[in-house]
Amino acid sequence: MTKSAAEVMHEVILTAVIDGLGALRTASKGVPNAMLRDIGAIHPNTTFQDLPADLQASIQASVRAAFTRLQSEGYTVLNPKVAGAARPQQTAPREPRGPARGHVRGGRPPRQPRPDGNPPPPRDGGTPRPDGGRPRGKPPQR
Repeated sequence: MTKSAAEVMHEVILTAVIDGLGALRTASKGVPNAMLRDIGAIHPNTTFQDLPADLQASIQASVRAAFTRLQSEGYTVLNPKVAGAARPQQTAPREPRGPARGHVRGGRPPRQPRPDGNPPPPRDGGTPRPDGGRPRGKPPQR
């Protein structure tokens, strides 16, 4: 009976965690305080190079073993550097079906740019501001 990819990955990750803890124990040379210090130094922003050398080697071995295990279980694993030609073809974006219906939630359709590229004239008939915006500040006192 074949295992699902989730079951295989579960076993691979469990093995990698156990191997990583063993590597941390080896890196601390059996001193509990050193092991706690190494574990405490690992946080979400830790990079691979920040980890102890024994843990780095354990992670690299676990990754190789994971790919080997997946391939032996019958799953296809592609090398992204080599598989550039084997990537699936990207399809062109689809055109919307049916007539254009304006805004999705109803109401006024979205504003479209003017064909000549100029901004619309001001509603009050006055001259447009050089920055194209409305006047700032308080309105004048009457």
